[in-house]
Amino acid sequence: MTLPQSYKSQLEYIQPSPKFKKLINGQVEAANFPGYSVITPPGEEDSQNSNFYQALQKCQEQLIELLGTSLMIPVPGNSFHLTLADLIWESAFLDASQNNPLFEEKLRSCIAESFQELSISANGHQIQWQILGIIVMTRSVGVSLVPKDETSYEQVLKLRRLIYQNPNFIALGIEQQYHLTAHVTLGYFGEIPSNLDIAGLADSISELNHQWLETTPEILVHRGELRKFDDMISYYRESDWPVVDL
Repeated sequence: MTLPQSYKSQLEYIQPSPKFKKLINGQVEAANFPGYSVITPPGEEDSQNSNFYQALQKCQEQLIELLGTSLMIPVPGNSFHLTLADLIWESAFLDASQNNPLFEEKLRSCIAESFQELSISANGHQIQWQILGIIVMTRSVGVSLVPKDETSYEQVLKLRRLIYQNPNFIALGIEQQYHLTAHVTLGYFGEIPSNLDIAGLADSISELNHQWLETTPEILVHRGELRKFDDMISYYRESDWPVVDL
C-alpha cells in the first residue's frame, strides 16, 4: 500500500468522504457519524507518545501543502489515534441502540469482559508499532503502521480476538471486523478535481515517505480504551468506561 504504483492505482478511485459536508457558506464540517471503537488514547491525552504525534502533525502539514484543503479535509491533530478494534457505527449503531435501549450498556459490559481477560494474561511486553509510510484509501489518507516485533503484533491480535470472539459480544449482533490495516487517519477526501494529476501526486507522496528511512517514529501502544464518537473529529469516554493497560 505504500508503493508508488499503489498510490497511482488508488488515486484513480478516491471518492469524497460522506463523513464531512460542505455548508452553504463554503465551510466544511464533520457530518453525524456515531458509533464506538476501541482505540489508543487520542494524541492530546497521550503524553507518552508526544514525539510520535508531533511527527504525524508534520506529515499532515506536508500533505495539506501537497493536496490542498479542498481535496484533503484535515482532522484535528488532538484526535489522532490508532484504532485497535472497530466495533459499530452509523446506521448499524443507530438501529441497534433504537431497537435495544440497553445496547450501549451491554456493549460496554462486553468490552469490559474482554479487557479483563486480556489483563489477566498480560505478559508485560512493551507493544510498539512504527510508521511504514503514507497510505491512500478510498475516502481518506493517513499513515500505515507495522509492529516492531512479533510480540507487539500478537498482543494486538489477541486483544481483537478477545473482543470479537466474546460470546456476549457476538450475541449483540455486531459484524466482526477481523481484517486490520493499522493506520492513523490524517484527513478525508473532499472535492476531487477532474484534472487531478495522479502520476505527479503519487510521486510526491512517495517522496514524503523518504523522511522515515532513517528515523521511524514509533507509538507505544500502552492502553486501549472504549471510546464513543459522534463524528470523525471527537472521541470521548466516561470515567467508568472500560480501559485496559497493555
